[in-house]
Amino acid sequence: MSGDPRQELVEAAARLLTEQGPRSLSARALARETGTSTMAVYTYFGGMPGLVRAVIREGFARLAERLATVRDSDDPVADSFRLAAAYRRSAHLAPHLYAVMFGGSSIAGFQLSEEDRRIGLYTLRVARDAVSRCIEAGRFRPADPWSVTRHLWCQLHGLVSLELTGYLTATDRSDDEFRAYLRNLAVGAGDTPQQAEASIAVARKGIP
Repeated sequence: MSGDPRQELVEAAARLLTEQGPRSLSARALARETGTSTMAVYTYFGGMPGLVRAVIREGFARLAERLATVRDSDDPVADSFRLAAAYRRSAHLAPHLYAVMFGGSSIAGFQLSEEDRRIGLYTLRVARDAVSRCIEAGRFRPADPWSVTRHLWCQLHGLVSLELTGYLTATDRSDDEFRAYLRNLAVGAGDTPQQAEASIAVARKGIP
């Protein structure tokens, strides 16, 4: 335990969501996990919605940490591929937490605030920077980097969500298929198939 009751509750809630899913999240379960009273959720967060908000922000903090492990190289497209792989890996390691990050409004009446949205988008600044470098290098066609990043994120999020909910077959969820998907995303952004394939080969050596 961290010694900080507030952080302990966040970590316990994230753990319950990751291991058992949203239905496991209750004041009683959290009290049991942390050795506190059922009132602790209300004392530190004002209720379950406040705790859900803290868990979502914890999820984005973990995602940011994983994305930060991808270092810039002289191949910005390969860096983009590594970031996409890190995003996917983060979701697969904690699928319930990922679901809450993007669907927290289904829990305890929680509603995203503008600040919540800004925090989520801020996490993507690393991806935005990589896309900017892809454009500057002439690999992606000229465009607003944020617009391209959001477009790619929507497609990646859709794929990951379909993987996690079981709507894709084992073949569709394979790493080979994922690499083909990344190649197609890059080509759609303006890269050539040959260059994209070369960057995939480079990215495979350093995917976190």
